[in-house]
Amino acid sequence: MPHATGRVDAARAVVFSPLDGTGRAELVEQRLTDAIVSGVLHDGERLPSESDLSRSLGVALVTAREALEGMRDKGFVRTRRGRDGGSFVTYDRDTAGRMLGRRLRDTSRIELRDLALHVSAIAGTAAETAATRASEDDVESLTRIAAGADLDTAGGSRRAVSRFQLEVAAISQSPRLVHEEMRLQSEAGPLLWMCLREQEYRDRSALARTRVIAAIQDVAPEAARAATIAHIDSAFEWLVDERARVDAEGDS
Repeated sequence: MPHATGRVDAARAVVFSPLDGTGRAELVEQRLTDAIVSGVLHDGERLPSESDLSRSLGVALVTAREALEGMRDKGFVRTRRGRDGGSFVTYDRDTAGRMLGRRLRDTSRIELRDLALHVSAIAGTAAETAATRASEDDVESLTRIAAGADLDTAGGSRRAVSRFQLEVAAISQSPRLVHEEMRLQSEAGPLLWMCLREQEYRDRSALARTRVIAAIQDVAPEAARAATIAHIDSAFEWLVDERARVDAEGDS
């Protein structure tokens, strides 16, 4: 079997990769905000300059500037002038929670199901393929990620999901699967994994990783795919229940 290769921080790489589509300020703002909420970008972290941001995302300078202004208005970024100035992440759990709540309310059940199906298709295929291509070093890498997961916080558990799924995609040796996994983590991850606010689901997530590792180690592609999809389906079911609860509160 092939030997494992070194990995880069793929989640961060995709945050600052070119946007698909028209590159509107709203898309830039959502990309960066999702990265903050999901824990890829940390509180106090300095963002690239407006010119560097526009260049890496493939958008106009005025678009990057408008996106940062929108994030400042929502409390996700603060700007400091001077020699050591720049735009810095200001993560506030309450603000992030309200943002995700609004996003959930604005997403229909049909859209949530379509989102889960898309994520399942990519992550499930990556796990299935990884089970046929993983080396012993790859299995050890997955085991280290699982063992080092922070299960005490939603952010720590979310980062563990991100790292684990990206590593599985990398082990599949498919650049297209890796790229799509990164894109989905940036755009869909914060919403899909809202369930990790609850300890029960953080524990379920850890158990799912154990099952995926066992299937990959046993060269059982169907089992690896099934365990991955079951993990995502559990997150989707939580989202549907949470959306119903939010709607009920709004009606009352």
